[in-house]
Amino acid sequence: MVALVVCFTLVSVRSFGQTIMISAPKLLTDPFLQLPTETSVRVVWFTEFVGDKHIVNYGENLSQTILASTTQLSRTREDQQSRVHNQTQNGQIYQKPVQRPIWRHEAEVNNLTPGVQIAYRITSVREDGESVSSDVFTLAPKPKVGTPLKILLTSDHQLKPMTAANLQKVVETVGRVDAVWFAGDLVNVSDRASEWFDDNRGGAFFPGLQGLAKYEMNYNGVKPIYTGGQIIQYAPLFTCIGNHEVMGRFARTASLNDEFDDPIPLTVAQKLYGDKSLKDNSFNTDTYEEIFTLPTSNEGGKKYYAVSFGDVRLVVLYVTNMWRTPKLDAQARGRYREAEKDFQNSENWGYGQHIYEPITEGSKQYNWLEQELNSSEFKQAKYKVVMFHHPPHTLGDNIVPAYTNPIQIIERDDVGNIKAVRYEYPKDADYLIRDVIPLLEAANVQLVFYGHSHLWNRFISSSGMHFLETSNVGNSYGAAWGNKKREVPIGYRENYVAVGDPNGLEPVVPTIAPLLGEDGQPMPYIASNEITAFSIFDTGRGTISSYRFDTRKPDSEVVKFDEFKLK
Repeated sequence: MVALVVCFTLVSVRSFGQTIMISAPKLLTDPFLQLPTETSVRVVWFTEFVGDKHIVNYGENLSQTILASTTQLSRTREDQQSRVHNQTQNGQIYQKPVQRPIWRHEAEVNNLTPGVQIAYRITSVREDGESVSSDVFTLAPKPKVGTPLKILLTSDHQLKPMTAANLQKVVETVGRVDAVWFAGDLVNVSDRASEWFDDNRGGAFFPGLQGLAKYEMNYNGVKPIYTGGQIIQYAPLFTCIGNHEVMGRFARTASLNDEFDDPIPLTVAQKLYGDKSLKDNSFNTDTYEEIFTLPTSNEGGKKYYAVSFGDVRLVVLYVTNMWRTPKLDAQARGRYREAEKDFQNSENWGYGQHIYEPITEGSKQYNWLEQELNSSEFKQAKYKVVMFHHPPHTLGDNIVPAYTNPIQIIERDDVGNIKAVRYEYPKDADYLIRDVIPLLEAANVQLVFYGHSHLWNRFISSSGMHFLETSNVGNSYGAAWGNKKREVPIGYRENYVAVGDPNGLEPVVPTIAPLLGEDGQPMPYIASNEITAFSIFDTGRGTISSYRFDTRKPDSEVVKFDEFKLK
């Protein structure tokens, strides 16, 4: 076992004609803002040393000081597939998952005035007295009703190739935003520490959103480097859980990738493991919940919640399931079948694309949502927005099959041996389309925002409710449009839709400058590994504007290609 902890950065000092290399303490992240209230906001940051003291200085001349509380993340690890420090290939330093000690520091700055930005800076002091401070940034509490805001809508960063370019162009195009709404899939493997903090390829989560990334792209020898943008040092971040925030059975497999890919339903874990920890033997969101301080609900904690921010009531749901391959070959532990080698060993079954948190009518989350939609805070809000991860409408691959619990079908031969284990997903039991969307329409929700398919597209229902997916930062899987079809099984009971939106809406062609297809016609989507897109909600104008940028051409202009207005 090899544990690698780096708490310092080397700096050179001139002394008596010689250059001497000495170590200086280093912050793992810049500060970022969480959980604003009418008079306060939380400041959070991370280090690789527990430290003796961690403080926030704020106000005029940074003359006020508040002490931060410190906790250690419980599940952050590195493994043979990490790209961290000097490990650039599998297994160079780590041969299996190894705990990586990381400490989180949080201070609540109080007695703030809405609309008034004040300066702040963080300082962490090591046990030996050495200290390190951040640059000076500004913070403010929750904005009042009537305050015009610019809110970044983003999703599915996952260390993808265009993320740093995307976030850099946000800042260069619109300046500082007032909040970030993140519709899930923040990283790839939630317990892998370097994906959050310091992946050596330059695309980790926090560096991108703090302007500290250094991601080099390569287009036929042209190698632009993008740095992300200083965003969350100034703007609070509101997130929801995507499938990549969920880890599977703890320490059962040889790598963190395999552990992430190994969740099973709670009911199955109960049968297999009895009184053992359900969380360790099914799935958990521990690292995600330990990293962020979010609004909470009594029923869902941080997993689903609602918050008022200026003129907006944002409702965040836990709507995601386990992604599995659509392939049907014999070795596939997939959406529609189990691997042939595991037919006799149910402990290794994947149980299809099982849903992590119920949202069907009558479930705890559904009942909470129904209550929230009837609350005075929701009804009185000028803008009513719902955010979750899984798409109710999309041209992407990940909407198929239906968002419903898989029905397991086991086929046996004449002597009882298993010859097939497969899964069906009845389309008429889609929980989002059958149960949730009618509830949102009845409550006059204007916008449903989500991600998951790594593209940009939008829809509008007959009632005028808008649906926006803006998650195109690279590794696009394309759009099921024209001649491009999704992978769907043949010979199953359900006829899953291979082209278009399976739930019946036509995609809206961008209103300003759509990209053109090979036939010269405007395309109703962006699914590209070279052209990235982001969206800004301007609450003063009531508009959602979407922008695109060709990452192959670092000096090219950012193009506003679509805009629509909320009623």
